[in-house]
Amino acid sequence: MTNQNVVVSDPKSAIGMAIAVSVSKSSFFSPPVQKPPTVVPGGYITISLKKIETGGAGGTCRVGAWVDSMRASSPTRIKSTPSLSDIEAQSSWMLRHPSALHAFEQIVNASKGKKIVMFLDYDGTLSPIVEDPDQAFMSKEMRAAVKDAARYFPTAIVSGRCRDKVHGFVKLSELYYAGSHGMDIKGPAKGRKYHKGNQSLLCQPASEFLPMIDEVYKTLLEKTKSTPGAKVENNKFCLSVHFRCVDEQRWTALAEQVRLVLNQYPKLRLTQGRKVLEIRPTIKWDKGNALEFLLESLGYANSNDVFPIYIGDDRTDEDAFKVLRNRGQGFGILVSKFPKETSASYSLQEPTEASNELFATFGGVEKKVVTKTIYGVGIEEVINNPILEFC
Repeated sequence: MTNQNVVVSDPKSAIGMAIAVSVSKSSFFSPPVQKPPTVVPGGYITISLKKIETGGAGGTCRVGAWVDSMRASSPTRIKSTPSLSDIEAQSSWMLRHPSALHAFEQIVNASKGKKIVMFLDYDGTLSPIVEDPDQAFMSKEMRAAVKDAARYFPTAIVSGRCRDKVHGFVKLSELYYAGSHGMDIKGPAKGRKYHKGNQSLLCQPASEFLPMIDEVYKTLLEKTKSTPGAKVENNKFCLSVHFRCVDEQRWTALAEQVRLVLNQYPKLRLTQGRKVLEIRPTIKWDKGNALEFLLESLGYANSNDVFPIYIGDDRTDEDAFKVLRNRGQGFGILVSKFPKETSASYSLQEPTEASNELFATFGGVEKKVVTKTIYGVGIEEVINNPILEFC
């Protein structure tokens, strides 16, 4: 066992936290004891998945309910002077979902002796929410932090975006990418320590829907082109109709256009996000399934020593938060400035807080003192051995 003294300095709040942590190198880097996944001809790993079933058609939802749900999941304008009831509601919510920063030591203690696996949403977590989804770039500092994380434990980006598009934003080949809300999963392009030899990981449970998705995409482009600000994004296995640049008075009419198109496709369903309507196949597969699939592919399906961490900001991330609660392992962190119903254990106020103040500290092989900025916090780490500590 090696002791590490980690001092975290928050320049904004002048809060300093000193945590002495004992970590076993083998507890992070020893291979799992579970039976490895089966490798089929072609080098791809196959995982025994639960039967994928279909659900109801998306056209059964009422337009009013879609729009109301979308408004509810979108950030509200900040009041210049919050009312007493607003303050009380925020305080009550924070008691149930405390700040991950303030729970720093508790999180570290819970992760002792566990194999950490990191899951990260992209939009609103690694990058800011922007009006043009094609401009949602992550910072160089954030990319460096994620790259460091992947050096020490498996790290996955789980996004509603097309896998190729989110890979183009992140630009790190050593990560796992789960695009289309987990319906398009691929492992690291290079032979990493989490896989043996030249094995590759690939999971696309909705492949049969590709022609249908492409057809609906072309139809929606035509139907929505008369609505100023509307944008239809093809995420390969799902579609996103963005409302962010649309006048709110036009939301109902735009949602009605989407409904009329979906009425012709009972095998597709609709979900709501932050100023976006998303169209997906009706198979029962979401970010929670993607999380479980990746844990299984890594050999942690039945492990008691794994510690999954999932950070996300959208209602689609709730599926992953629920999986972690049901497993009783790891925790979810919701990035939200406003109280909302969630299955996450902890919270962060906004993407800049997530990207500037949380993530992790890492040890170097020969460095005695390492000063890094990971999620924006200056971290001085006294290292005796080349090991890792998660904060």
